[in-house]
Parts: sequence; C-alpha cells; structure tokens
Amino acid sequence: MNWNAITFDWNNTRAFLVTAEEGTLSAAAKALGLTQPTLSRQVAALEVEIGITLFERVGQRLVLTESGIKLLEHARSMGNAALQLSLAATGQSQQLEGTVVISTGELDAVYRLPKIIAKLRKKEKGINIEVVVSNEPSDLKRREADIAIRNFRPTQNDLIAKKLGEEVIWLYATQNYLNQLPQSSEISAHSNIQIIGFDRSSTVSEILKPKGWQLSEQNFRVISSFQLLQLELCKEELGLIFLPQYIGDKNAELVRAFEHMGPTMQIPVWLVCHQELRTNPRVRRVFDFIADELSGSLY
Repeated sequence: MNWNAITFDWNNTRAFLVTAEEGTLSAAAKALGLTQPTLSRQVAALEVEIGITLFERVGQRLVLTESGIKLLEHARSMGNAALQLSLAATGQSQQLEGTVVISTGELDAVYRLPKIIAKLRKKEKGINIEVVVSNEPSDLKRREADIAIRNFRPTQNDLIAKKLGEEVIWLYATQNYLNQLPQSSEISAHSNIQIIGFDRSSTVSEILKPKGWQLSEQNFRVISSFQLLQLELCKEELGLIFLPQYIGDKNAELVRAFEHMGPTMQIPVWLVCHQELRTNPRVRRVFDFIADELSGSLY
C-alpha cells in the first residue's frame, strides 16, 4: 500500500461525514461536541486537501455536490471501520473505571433506572453512567449506547441479549373518568370511549381488537408519543392509557380500566449489548447489575 497517497486528515473526513448525515453545520457540531466554526474549518480543510468541493449552501442547509455524493459512501465505510476499531478496543479494556452508556425508554428511565443507578453508584464509584432516553432503539453497533433495555429481541448475530422477563400492560384511567362511562362491562357499550394513543396508526386498535374493541380515529382524539405527557393527560381525564403494571398500580390517581378483561398485553424485556463490550469489565458489571435488579420487577 502506498501510504503517502493518503494526504487527508481523518478528523476532517469525520467532519464531512457527520455534516452530510446531519444536514447542517450546527447539528453536526452538536453531534461531535465541537463549535460550528471549528467544524466548518475542518470541512473546508478537507476540501482543500482533496481538491474537491463537497457542499453547496442552499438556504440554511448544506447540499452535497455530485462529487460529495460519490465520496460519501467511502467516508461512511471509514466511519464504520473507525467505530468497529473503537468497539473492539473498548472490549479489550480491562479497566473497571469509566463511562457506560445505557439506552432506555421514557418510562423505565423515570420509574426504574434512578434507584438502580443510585444503588450501582454506591457500589461502583469508579463507573460513570450516561443515560440515553428514547423510545426509538439506539444503534449499539454504531456506539450510540453500550447497553440497551428493549422490548424486542435483536436479530443481529453480534449482539448479546438476555431476556429478563415479561412486562404486564393494563389500560388505566382516573376513577372519575370511568364513572362517566356507561355502567356496562360490555365493550360494545363504550363506542365513544377515548384512548390516548401514540400515533395515528392502527397499532393500538389492532392490539385491542381481539378483546372485542371496535375502535376508529374518533376514539383517539388526543395522541402523543411522549409517554410522560400521556400520563398527565390521563390524570386530566382525557382518556385511557397503556401503562406497565408496576407504574399504574402505584399511581394513586389511576385505576385499572376494564380489569375483568385482563391485561391488554404482555411484552418481553430484553437487556442487550454488543458482544465486544461484554468482555469489558465495567460494561459487564453494569449489564449484570441491571439484569439482576430488573428481573425482580418482571414476570
């Protein structure tokens, strides 16, 4: 290999890649923890190093030139290779001290993780914890997190997954809201009932259909993907919500709705990490600690 042919800086290439992925300099700078002028200089430096204009400015956005589009896939390959190198190096580290990034959904982040993290920090003062809160799954292969709490089993062969148990989900509402409904246990009598949905898809309707519910858009007049907002909207008596049993039963303002029908569903809870990171002592310690703590609250 002619090493002298490589005349560009990887940091500048990374700046180009992230800017192309994020679409704006400000978003890319935020993603990399840099200032916007620094990132702009890095992109400009790469253009000088390779003698190619990579972006054109259109309004507030940067648009890739034809040459930039052609080089982007090569930059992505370099980025993926760098991620794999970082992943392997992290897996080889034998230090217990350091940071572990945990990805989890909104409800677990608020109602489960605080006590677990507090207990872990008392036992392992050298381990720092960063929590990524999102109901969208983090990409462990791209190092968006070291460990993830998920409700589905991953299909990638290079991810390690441990099933911790099942989460029981019920419909909850305020007692006052339920008192306003027809006094009948028959679902057909509740055609005007309101359920606070996650989006405008038919997913919720399909979940409840086997139990006799015939729902339409008219039953979902308030929707939000933010589950903590759903909880507050439910307390304002705007409808029913789906909640895990461990949250709903402990909330004094809510009661189970249509309890005679049983839980609406049971969903699995998986703990996931990349197999490279499983050999890292601090990641393994946090993984095992969370697994032990969460298993006790599941079925």
